[in-house]
Amino acid sequence: MTNEDISIHIKGLKKSFGDLKVLDGIDLSVPKGTMLALLGPNGAGKTTTVRILSTLLHPDDGEVTVEGFDVVKNSKKVRSMVGLTGQYAAVDEYLTGEENLIMMGELYHLGKIESTKRATELLKQFDLVQAGKRIVKTYSGGMKRRLDLALSLVATPPVLFLDEPTTGLDPRSRLAMWEVIERLIKDGATILLTTQYLEEADKLADKIAVIDHGKVIALGTADELKSQVGSDTLELVLSDTSQKEKAVSLAGDGSVFDEEKNILSIPVRRGVEDIGNILNKMKDGGVKIESMTVKKPTLDDVFMRLTGHHAEENNQ
Repeated sequence: MTNEDISIHIKGLKKSFGDLKVLDGIDLSVPKGTMLALLGPNGAGKTTTVRILSTLLHPDDGEVTVEGFDVVKNSKKVRSMVGLTGQYAAVDEYLTGEENLIMMGELYHLGKIESTKRATELLKQFDLVQAGKRIVKTYSGGMKRRLDLALSLVATPPVLFLDEPTTGLDPRSRLAMWEVIERLIKDGATILLTTQYLEEADKLADKIAVIDHGKVIALGTADELKSQVGSDTLELVLSDTSQKEKAVSLAGDGSVFDEEKNILSIPVRRGVEDIGNILNKMKDGGVKIESMTVKKPTLDDVFMRLTGHHAEENNQ
């Protein structure tokens, strides 16, 4: 892959605030037209990375470029090529949705006619047509967040930074935002998404970088990261808990019995073949099974394995 194919390039990025080291030598690259998700807890360095990429902060050290332009030396050019949506909607609540969009267009020197045209397009794209003439103060949290994302697209930037765009939204609003983001990806935008939501990274991103304490500790597709955890797990609920010791013995190495849930968890390395063998052993040994589930590794399992804590935990 050539430099021309890379939209976002980060090498050796470092940033400290006083004695607090927030970024400690991050290396990342995002090919054009793809999405990279930065996954990690609060305080991991995700938002600081986005603020540096969008020229709101200067790095202490490292090489950072967007579309080939240095974020420090060519900051004005970089700002013209990126859109930024944060955790909190940056909209004027005393203007209508349409007025917010037109005002943003005029700030980009699009002119009144073109700004109005662009506002109409974006209200339709983000399912805000009926709310377009309403004062934003009357919008729900999800509607404000969609309008905020629409504002970042007024000048049609090729690169978008979405900094925890669904934090605090209810499940329905979160799904609506996911649909919007998926459309942007299909339209060819390059997106850097920061999130604490494992499901969000799993669903939306081409690649995921797990970041913790200012370092990238894992990088790959969702499936590649899950494969680091290892095998699937067969979970058996016993009909008779008095048979737990026999069940564990039959299940073999790596099996764990959860007393509270009455679940025997057994690693499955060869798929259906192993499952069949385990069930036959239980049957031959007289162990009665109430139910069974095959659990695949999740990104939460990956994060727990890598860091010892959940991604949603506060790590400041």
